[in-house]
Amino acid sequence: MRLTFYGAAQEVTGSMHLVEVNGQRILLECGMFQGRREETYTRNLHFPFEPSSIHAVVLSHAHIDHSGNLPNLVKQGYTGNIWCTAATRNLSTYMLMDSGHIQEMDIEYVNRKRAEERQPALEPLYTRADAEASLGQFIGVGLHRPILIADGVTLTFYNAGHILGAAHILLEIDERSSGKHWRLVFSGDIGRDNSALLNDPEPFHEADIVIMESTYGDKLHEDRTRARRALRNVINETSRRLGKVIIPAFAVGRTQEIVYALNQLDADGDIPDLPVYVDSPLAVNATDVFRMHPEAWRDEVREFLLEDKRKSPFDYAHVEYVREVRRSKQLNAMPGPAVIISASGMAESGRILHHLKNNIEYAQNTILLVSFMAQDTLGRKLKDGARRVRIYGEEYDVRAQVTSIDGYSAHADQRELLEWAGALDRERLQTIYLVHGEPAPMSVFSGKLQSAGFRRVVMPERGNTFEL
Repeated sequence: MRLTFYGAAQEVTGSMHLVEVNGQRILLECGMFQGRREETYTRNLHFPFEPSSIHAVVLSHAHIDHSGNLPNLVKQGYTGNIWCTAATRNLSTYMLMDSGHIQEMDIEYVNRKRAEERQPALEPLYTRADAEASLGQFIGVGLHRPILIADGVTLTFYNAGHILGAAHILLEIDERSSGKHWRLVFSGDIGRDNSALLNDPEPFHEADIVIMESTYGDKLHEDRTRARRALRNVINETSRRLGKVIIPAFAVGRTQEIVYALNQLDADGDIPDLPVYVDSPLAVNATDVFRMHPEAWRDEVREFLLEDKRKSPFDYAHVEYVREVRRSKQLNAMPGPAVIISASGMAESGRILHHLKNNIEYAQNTILLVSFMAQDTLGRKLKDGARRVRIYGEEYDVRAQVTSIDGYSAHADQRELLEWAGALDRERLQTIYLVHGEPAPMSVFSGKLQSAGFRRVVMPERGNTFEL
């Protein structure tokens, strides 16, 4: 058996790992790399393998850095199944269609600039039509239901607690050439313990090989009580200034958790009556999918709904879900106080850019960062304290308050990662391969794992191959 790491290797985007066994090639995820525009386009366009040579794809969850290049994979010749949970398939319907639309819009903007420089036009990475075509290859499977996906390879999904539908992946592999039986576990993204909305991640005890995320391998998150208190304080302080709270948030997962937190604060009378706008068609659609899957909600969510007589975690009197472009534009002309939650979470595209553009230069407003911000993104620049930023090619002074709340992360922190790994039998486990993390936190986490008694911890670089 052979493993090759093609993405999310000492970085946090573009998740893509190849398992080769019994003459077959199984791709674990096909995420979109996000970073500098030119590098992003080139890396996503060109695969380091022939797409038609892949026999099966397994997807842990619907976030674009894990799923976003699947339409391009299909467009370039992949014809096999894309295995995922049912909720992931439902979310991917909206997320990939939205991504296709963004690809079309982005390339239109780029081509206008290229035309001015008399350069040839580029094609979009993929279109909405390409995304729609790829959805026919998705197959939803329930948790804990083993299914044969290739010769000698059985797949089982387990709850990862990261976002709705997110799963850990277990591949039980009978290697024909050696007669070995392998238990390969891919963590996907590991969620938090005691998530506000979703059930806890499931641990593993028996594994030979583990591919494990390490996004926050050097950090401890705020607990959710403190995060809720911080959210309350930001809302109240900005409201007193008659300002707007602008929240870039991932459309799937983070938006729903923030709305639920505001719902709870409102029910307790901890924030004033002020309008909350969820201004992202994708987030609106994703919230519909969350409503479809109450089986994934924690018992505490059901208790809240019964006690406070709320019809859902995502709906109360002051929340408006915005679909129409006209309504979105109206929000910029409305006075505060108000809360606007919009995508993308890293502030790289989408309606959030219009809200930042119209509000970032006014001191009464607050830009509240609640999502992970990858290097070179606008969100990362704001988080790092930039006083002047470029939006849609124009520069703006950052006069609004910029603050962060880390407690709403959907990723496990160092303690939670160590607890998840700690359930593994160290005698059986041969190697942990760390992925989905920047080099510094990954290195810290590697040291923690080795101190905890794990014999072999590897931090693969992009393109590294390992013979097992």
